[in-house]
Amino acid sequence: MKQFPSRLKYKKNHKAKFSNFLLLDQKNFFPLKGQFFLKLLEPGKLTFKHIEACRKCIRRNLKKAGTINIRLFMSFSKTKKAIGSRMGKGKGSHSIWICVVRAGQIICEVNFIPNTILDYKVLLALRGAGSKIPLKTTICRLIY
Repeated sequence: MKQFPSRLKYKKNHKAKFSNFLLLDQKNFFPLKGQFFLKLLEPGKLTFKHIEACRKCIRRNLKKAGTINIRLFMSFSKTKKAIGSRMGKGKGSHSIWICVVRAGQIICEVNFIPNTILDYKVLLALRGAGSKIPLKTTICRLIY
């Protein structure tokens, strides 16, 4: 999974207000490929470590029986100066990449062949993945 964008228009972002991230598009609020998905119940910020821990937890439980589709990407960076540096001399380097999310947004989807794995194993995998994320989550199932 890609950690941050390969190229940027500007080297470093301005400090943004949380209200600037109100998404107008609704593409991350509806499932695309999965039968089960993990949905956020509150807004917040997620880092790459949160998403990677979530992905690893699902992968460990499902083995190779299912596929995971991550719907988030870390596109906003926070900068930090070195601790021992003096004032001035410009802005610090990128320290962490975050993804600002809204309530109701889908984090990941799980798709699997029904004969290979049971539904409760997928639910256990998603419950474990939801515990790795610092925001409230819920597990949803797509009913055809």
